[in-house]
Amino acid sequence: MSTGFDRAGGDGLRRGERALVVLPDRSGETNARTTDARLDEAAGLAEAISLDVVDRVSFRIRQPRPATLFGKGQVEEIASLAEAAEAKVLVVDAALTPVQQKNLEDGTKAKVIDRTGLILEIFGERAATAEGRLQVELAHLDYQAGRLVRSWTHLERQRGGFGFLGGPGETQIEADRRLIRDRMARIRKELEQVKRTRALHRDRRKRAPWPVIALVGYTNAGKSTLFNRLTRATVLAEDLLFATLDPTMREIQLPGFDKAILSDTVGFVSNLPTELVAAFRATLEEVASADLILHVRDIHHPDSDAQKADVEQVLADLGLGEGEDSPPRLEVWNKVDLITGDERAAVENEADRRDDVITLSALTGEGEDRLAGRVADLLREGATVHHLRLSAGEGGKLAWLHSRGEVLDSRNEGDEMFVVVRLSPENWQRWQGL
Repeated sequence: MSTGFDRAGGDGLRRGERALVVLPDRSGETNARTTDARLDEAAGLAEAISLDVVDRVSFRIRQPRPATLFGKGQVEEIASLAEAAEAKVLVVDAALTPVQQKNLEDGTKAKVIDRTGLILEIFGERAATAEGRLQVELAHLDYQAGRLVRSWTHLERQRGGFGFLGGPGETQIEADRRLIRDRMARIRKELEQVKRTRALHRDRRKRAPWPVIALVGYTNAGKSTLFNRLTRATVLAEDLLFATLDPTMREIQLPGFDKAILSDTVGFVSNLPTELVAAFRATLEEVASADLILHVRDIHHPDSDAQKADVEQVLADLGLGEGEDSPPRLEVWNKVDLITGDERAAVENEADRRDDVITLSALTGEGEDRLAGRVADLLREGATVHHLRLSAGEGGKLAWLHSRGEVLDSRNEGDEMFVVVRLSPENWQRWQGL
């Protein structure tokens, strides 16, 4: 999907455009991350859409200014830094109001994009499926509805991309607003149909004899690398924020199971725009319907704990917080190959003390077998023994029991079959619905 880059004319951006990253460090703001880490992430987001980050700087803000967020002297300093670095784009790692965005553009003579707009632009570029593109467009329109800083008079025509970083200029604002509202209504109807289709697919999977395991985690934690390792697939896996967006499902082999389904989902990030959380709710519902959640963490990252908190917050927003009616979860401490010496020993010792953690390296395959065994054990956890009676013609149900549970005994008596099977509570519930 195009993002509006590489277009001639107007004030559109091009790949490789020089950008200055600015972090407003607000007084009293609680954030577990260091300033350098936050700047690194903001720069990574900018680089994900091929901007050339030439400098990064933070400014302490005691009292946010309604007009510009930054103080007058800070805006002048930012303008000087941008001019000295020949930066045409100013990336502000915060959510800006439309007035703040416009005033900063006037004050710095640079194109301004805030954190929400930046993430939306990345998602617009990466969404590969029709559903993904609809979700991104809905989120983007929701974001733009209160801004209209660019022209939207051609929404009735098919566009190659969103391109909200550039455009020919604002015209016919009221017509634009009407077009945006109409387009959002159409997209919501299409996504509602997608939601119904997904629900049918989930119901079908629940009746099928295979457990579903969902991968979640902070973006760039190694989910797609682990997905490829376990499924022998070739999903895009790069050292890049939001390398994959659209959910992918593949078959995997687990000890004691005929097969299982592994689902890779979009990576999370701190301060994920509310527009995107809402738009991707249908996609993330796949996590809620899973039998087990694997929370993949980059245990080598200095902000691993803060990243975990961000993932847990998004899951809580989806009604999947700890203690809620949520699937069981296992923390997968990835990238242990990057840790050595005493630090490695400390990580391994802590993981050994906990039942909900396992260490591995998705890149090298270290710990892969232990993970598969632990996942299989968790899927069978809480299983109870049931004595069932089947008719001779219910061979399909017998196959279901063999693949989804542990058949301890079976015997034929005339036209009936008596089966003793150990099933998890979830599979027992599914069995009753067959």
